[in-house]
Amino acid sequence: MKVSDSTTLSLPIRNLLGLIFLICTGLFAYFNIVERLNNLETADKLQQQDLLEASKQLPVDQEQFMLLEHIATQVEKLEKTQEQNMTNKVNIERLQLDVERLRIDVEKLKDSVRANIGKLNGDH
Repeated sequence: MKVSDSTTLSLPIRNLLGLIFLICTGLFAYFNIVERLNNLETADKLQQQDLLEASKQLPVDQEQFMLLEHIATQVEKLEKTQEQNMTNKVNIERLQLDVERLRIDVEKLKDSVRANIGKLNGDH
């Protein structure tokens, strides 16, 4: 059989349309897959580039990060100390009131002891 540009082919139109549809669907799927792969590769390259740039730190930056961490720990310590001091202040004020009451009670006791001594000595 010789095939040339004048060769005739008898094919039902339904089969011809089906072949064209299958070929178009295959091409569409192929190009969608290729496009998706390109998008994923581009995203991967961009992410790797971002990671490389983020990992590059100058010594000055590293020193600043270390200083920030050190200052943060000092601030936490100061906050704890301040909380303890606030409770100490309340305790001190309470103790001052108690000491004042005790001083008044001691003065009353002294007065009553003097009065009792005076009664015993006959100083009515």
